[in-house]
Amino acid sequence: MSPLNLDDFTDLIERPDGGVRRDAEARRERQIVPPGSLGRLDDLGEWLAAAQGAVPVRPVERPRVVLFAGDHGVAELGVSARPAGSAVELVREVLEGGRPVSVLARRLGVPVRVVDMALDCDPQALPEDVVKHRVRRGSGRIDIEDALTAEEAEAAFRAGVAVADEEADSGTDLVVLGDVSVGGTTVAGVLVAALCGTDASVVTGRGGLAIDDLVWMRKCAAIRDALRRARPVLGDQLQLLSAVGGADVAAMTGFLLQCAVRKMPVILDGVVAAACALVAQRIAFRAPDWWLAGHNSGEPGQAKALDRMALEPLIDHGVSVGEGAGGLLALPLVQAAAALAAELPERPEEKQPTEEPGEE
Repeated sequence: MSPLNLDDFTDLIERPDGGVRRDAEARRERQIVPPGSLGRLDDLGEWLAAAQGAVPVRPVERPRVVLFAGDHGVAELGVSARPAGSAVELVREVLEGGRPVSVLARRLGVPVRVVDMALDCDPQALPEDVVKHRVRRGSGRIDIEDALTAEEAEAAFRAGVAVADEEADSGTDLVVLGDVSVGGTTVAGVLVAALCGTDASVVTGRGGLAIDDLVWMRKCAAIRDALRRARPVLGDQLQLLSAVGGADVAAMTGFLLQCAVRKMPVILDGVVAAACALVAQRIAFRAPDWWLAGHNSGEPGQAKALDRMALEPLIDHGVSVGEGAGGLLALPLVQAAAALAAELPERPEEKQPTEEPGEE
């Protein structure tokens, strides 16, 4: 296996085609509805055309929800409303169709893929296609120890790259990216605070189950302690993921970068996806041009990360459940933008008056 060089992503990732985007803008100006009258749908349609390299834009016909799953050792500190090591229960509910993302995916006709990277359970407890990329059982307690060894961080990152390639090769034309984790928002808060140079309290949110003040204070303290371990390794993103990330977080970072390499658009779900995107941006500055922020989850860390990447959420409905649900809600908006950009007729060309013979 060749050594992993993160700098390669800077060379491999190109921006969406600017010439195609200009062609899409010109086509939009010729359509019967005045430019700007569809609001942000105009911009979405033009962005998607540039990402596809096609005018008129093609419909999004094979979207997929991809959820990376893992348990985080920091949950042992009582920073979550869920008990440590219980993410497998959420994964089972997703697979059995009982979570919000499952219901929405059924309604929208979108398949859901769960990738176990570090669940704290016996791998035999889940289907083979879910566990085949697993790196380890749980991740380390980041306030006092590394989440992963250097080798595990690289393996997880490579697994995310491999999953992106699998999706692109299978014909997936857009991904909704989310996570299924316990303790994941705490890890995300550490990464965002470290990369944005801010304090723990600025990025510490209430999570999907709205933790109380005491749990919030424990979470804030855990982020503060982990930040002391994160700051010395900010110059090495793989080392950062090893120190204060987790196998699911490292995999999502690799996934996002390889999606940009493969020119496959991604809708980001919540704060964990946003934190991984922020790490990926530090690796390859053009990568965020391939991503959309699906929604505003209400997590301050997500808002901080999206602001740093200049990504504006498509919707704001206060959905904080995670697991890709909020990102999936934004998918019909993207599909609507594509349909309008492709199917609205153009205005008939105005005929120029012709001069009669003998007229001056």
